[in-house]
Amino acid sequence: MKILAIGDVYGKAGVECITERLRKLRGREGAELVIVNGENCAPGNGMDLRGAKALLEAGADVLTGGNHSLRQSSCFGLLEEDPCVLRPLNFPDIAPGKGYCILRASQGLRVLVINAQGQVYLDATVDNPFTATERLLDKLKGQYDFAVCDFHAEATSEKAAFASCFDGRIAAIWGTHTHVQTADERILPKGSGFISDLGMCGVEDSIIGTRAEQVVQYYRTHIRTRYEAAEGKTVLCGAVFEISPSDGRCVSVKRIRE
Repeated sequence: MKILAIGDVYGKAGVECITERLRKLRGREGAELVIVNGENCAPGNGMDLRGAKALLEAGADVLTGGNHSLRQSSCFGLLEEDPCVLRPLNFPDIAPGKGYCILRASQGLRVLVINAQGQVYLDATVDNPFTATERLLDKLKGQYDFAVCDFHAEATSEKAAFASCFDGRIAAIWGTHTHVQTADERILPKGSGFISDLGMCGVEDSIIGTRAEQVVQYYRTHIRTRYEAAEGKTVLCGAVFEISPSDGRCVSVKRIRE
């Protein structure tokens, strides 16, 4: 079966990009399951109720998150009520929502979708993502047929280490957060598919979705201003992972950028 993973959706432009293109892309690639990172679908940053609902209506089966997941309180109810709207697994237990769901796919396959967040250059007060994921896999043993994971992290080294740690236990592992698509998609030695970062859905002529001139001005002066979303042509980035139903191994990884 094929799983389409879509990178960080940035602002109104990113949501519109998904609304306009996702169903066609899903059909063209033959994806049975679509997982979209929606942590920045709100204007500014964070995930708001309007943006999250738009992504689900556009064809996303699961929404994953990251360090900005809880910036907008309007989505707290959705995080609690919809099992397919996730925030990182290793957030405090008291935080709204949870970090995983199990979906029923074709042939009766049970797919465990995990969302975890890294610690390097991010909020190190979250639980260790390695141990949190280990605990979850042990807890749910026998309740799923194979697992996939959105690992929301800054450092490429942490992403690669996470993938290596769970190679053969999580069928597909992809990184999000940097908004910059990497070209290292591959099958790991024990059969897991991996890419360090899917990239983003947002305005292409920008700096990770924001107006380039504002970011340049900050680096020149170190004076912070409120960044504004860029305008213009949008790009949709992600990857398609093909998983063998017989043994849960990834047989191919294909980058998407259009």
